[in-house]
Amino acid sequence: MERLSTRLLSWASLIDEKTLAQAYTTARMPFIHPHLALMPDAHLGKGATVGSVIPTLGAIIPAAVGVDIGCGMIAVRTRFTRSDLEGRDLAELREQIERAIPLSAGRYNNKVVATAEPRIAELEALAEKNGFDPAQYAGNWRLQLGTLGSGNHFIEVSVDELDRVWLFLHSGSRGVGNKIAMKHISVAQRLCKQWWIDLPDPDLAYLVEGTPEFTRYIRELRWAQHFALLNREEMMDRVIRQVSEFLGSTVDEQERINCHHNFTESEKHYGKQVWVSRKGAIQADAGRPGLIPGSMGTASYVVEGLGDPQSLNSSPHGAGREYSRSAARRTFTHDELREAMTGIEFRDTAAFIDEIPQAYKPIDQVMADAASLVSIRHTLRQLVNVKGD
Repeated sequence: MERLSTRLLSWASLIDEKTLAQAYTTARMPFIHPHLALMPDAHLGKGATVGSVIPTLGAIIPAAVGVDIGCGMIAVRTRFTRSDLEGRDLAELREQIERAIPLSAGRYNNKVVATAEPRIAELEALAEKNGFDPAQYAGNWRLQLGTLGSGNHFIEVSVDELDRVWLFLHSGSRGVGNKIAMKHISVAQRLCKQWWIDLPDPDLAYLVEGTPEFTRYIRELRWAQHFALLNREEMMDRVIRQVSEFLGSTVDEQERINCHHNFTESEKHYGKQVWVSRKGAIQADAGRPGLIPGSMGTASYVVEGLGDPQSLNSSPHGAGREYSRSAARRTFTHDELREAMTGIEFRDTAAFIDEIPQAYKPIDQVMADAASLVSIRHTLRQLVNVKGD
């Protein structure tokens, strides 16, 4: 860890000047307490740096949570081993998963399926309790539950160091969460302008605790975070069903972990109750299980938090980009993507060039930087990768 200033601590050995400048700017906001913690996977984001932990006293910056509220990971360890998959056509399994779960931006379910019904009812009750109608943001929000999206979201079948099969996926609150986030970022910007607050970046606009706008944001944020968690649960249940049909045997779960990495919680740190916004970071209290994925062709990790107080009990959420999507498309080729994915069953398309492993920081270095934040329980290697374009 390096103390860059009294209000900025960094665990990142690989970081560019623009990202550092953005982090310094956020750390100077007057309500940061006690300091901003920059994770090993930190890279440039909208307003606030992706891979940062931002504790705020009496205020919240909606853009510091991010536009994919509640985005995170879920993983299930099964009783199966690599030998159960040997000699089988993994392309068939990939295609079965692709048929069961809508992929890509703007793709949703045609109807609410039976497994989603109790989750929809739970979300309807939470929305009523929180005093808002999600349909004002997305009339089809119910059909969005159980869908993956695009970008760096994925579904994978992997094996650990003991050749045990894990099912692993990454997604968030989809279109409805995005619209909730964008609405409150806009409200914060309007209020800061109305109050003549001079911001170093419009995307650092904030809401003040105790105001109606703050209260509404927290209520809708918590709903979106829960939507994201249930969205992952719904997709994982579908993946389990497809694996069961593929292998002709029931999937007995040995372990299930579901964790956010774009979220806000009220926590006590350094003697004060603060709002901790983790934008691309997971909660890593001592003993808490967590998930840190690499890129689509590199290792992912099942971890356990070490409760480092200086990090505000946090750790990285993944590898972190080194190339923007447009830069990756200019730099890398389809053939290089194929080479990077050797031995992994994936949908072979140039649409994924911007997700090539070389566009990300080396996950091994990220995990080395995070050695004081988490311990590694399992290292996962992909056999099957499913993505939306």
